Amino acid sequence: MAREDIELLIPHQGAMCLWEEIVEWDGEHVRLRSHGHRDPAHPLRHVGRLHAVHLCEYGAQAMAVHGGLLARAAGETVRPGLLVTLRGVELHVERIDELAGALEVEARCLIADATGSQYQFAIQHGGVEIAHGRAAVLYR
Repeated sequence: MAREDIELLIPHQGAMCLWEEIVEWDGEHVRLRSHGHRDPAHPLRHVGRLHAVHLCEYGAQAMAVHGGLLARAAGETVRPGLLVTLRGVELHVERIDELAGALEVEARCLIADATGSQYQFAIQHGGVEIAHGRAAVLYR
C-alpha cells in the first residue's frame, strides 16, 4: 500500500505523513518504509538537519497506521489518539537526514483495548537498527 492509503488511516497529511509504503501487516504488527528523511523540505528539519529524536514520531505514526489498518479491517472508524508516553527509547545515530536509502520500521502491538494501546517499535536503516522504544496512546 502506498502513501495515499496511509493518509486515509492517520491524521497526518502531506509532508507530515512520514511513511510512504506499507510493506506488510497483520493483527499484531506492521512494517513500513520511507525515503522522505532525505527530503530537504522535510517538515521536521531544523536548520537543515533532521535529528534522530524525530524517529519517535516515525514510531508513533507506525502505531497509528497499524491502528488504522485494524479499524478498517473491522469495519470501524479510525479513532484519533494522543501519544502519552515514550519509554525505553534508544537512538543509535545522531541524525537521519544524511542516511542514504530507506528507513524501515516494525511496530508491534503489546496491548490494546477500547481506551488505548501500547506498542514497541524498532527502526532500521540498511538492515541495522538505529532506534527502538515503546509508546502508549490514549484514544479520544
